[in-house]
Amino acid sequence: MSDDSHEHQSFETRAIHAGNTADPLTGAVVPPIYQVSTYKQDGVGGLRGGYEYSRSGNPTRTALEENLAALEGGRRGLAFASGLAAEDCLLRTLLSPGDHVVIPNDAYGGTFRLFAKVVSRWGVEWSVADTSDAESVRAALTPRTKVIWVETPSNPLLGITDIAVVADIARTAGAKLVVDNTFASPYLQQPLALGADVVVHSLTKYMGGHSDVVGGALVTADAALGEELAYHQNAMGAVAGPFDSWIVLRGIKTLAVRMDRHSENATKVADMLTRHPKVTRVLYPGLPDHPGHEVAAKQMRSFGGMISFQVAGGEEAAVEVCNRAQLFTLGESLGGVESLIEHPGRMTHASVAGSALEVPGDLVRLSVGIENIDDLLADLTRALG
Repeated sequence: MSDDSHEHQSFETRAIHAGNTADPLTGAVVPPIYQVSTYKQDGVGGLRGGYEYSRSGNPTRTALEENLAALEGGRRGLAFASGLAAEDCLLRTLLSPGDHVVIPNDAYGGTFRLFAKVVSRWGVEWSVADTSDAESVRAALTPRTKVIWVETPSNPLLGITDIAVVADIARTAGAKLVVDNTFASPYLQQPLALGADVVVHSLTKYMGGHSDVVGGALVTADAALGEELAYHQNAMGAVAGPFDSWIVLRGIKTLAVRMDRHSENATKVADMLTRHPKVTRVLYPGLPDHPGHEVAAKQMRSFGGMISFQVAGGEEAAVEVCNRAQLFTLGESLGGVESLIEHPGRMTHASVAGSALEVPGDLVRLSVGIENIDDLLADLTRALG
């Protein structure tokens, strides 16, 4: 549940204090890691704090879930073993056979795989829309549409969707708007305040922030939906473990300062790339010529640490840029303090090959870290040749 005592505090204060109550036994300022499976009962059904079994509830996970709800301005936060576990729980809670979902034409490959290869097998249909275009979203709706799914900024093409506009469309259609807020984090963007029903996170990325944990989260605007999701979370069981919850809580405490640095560095990297002769296109919402720049400036605090760009010479040239980078580590994932580089077409988005979500072969994706900017620029200059 959300902790209303932090409701009027600034984001930075909530990130450090929400859910992080001092241990009542020792006064420890950091919540303990309750590495436990079960709990002593004071007589049959006499639960201490409501805890009986750690799949159903664990105090360390509770601390994280309260923190997540406070940061997103939601009524209920839920922490899962991975981002896809969170998505799976959400879809099986909201959907039944015969229902329909609108998904974006630019989305994380794992999300597409979940819809195309898993959820569709039990009778849920889906169609693709350019969610940055309101008319495209409306055209994709059917009388059976129950969910509109949005990523903004999107992965890997950094598309921007006007959350408030799509929230109105969803409300009119009687559908839920789900926003994957992983790229922005709650520090840069607050989808629930703009009308979304549910926020999804891969906690692996900016929330954890140090490439040392895998996790996922859901945050809801509606308490009743939160309770329904909590029921399914317990029934399905893909919960965040206590140590993973503790690691994410620790990462979140520095989220604000990290996101400021990620955004500052990415802005300078994007500027350099726009002037490089071997780069044909730079995709970063902070650039004035980005088609979603004005919407991003309206609904985001700043523009984040993710950049994609296309390379002259096609797919092989793009792969070579990835291979030549040294300070930018070649690897999947994103959002850590260290900078990463990858080729989406052959790595994170291989699952969308041949579909409406297929990404360009000449595309390179960067997760710009918090290292010294001069070192980052020098490494990219060498990699581009």
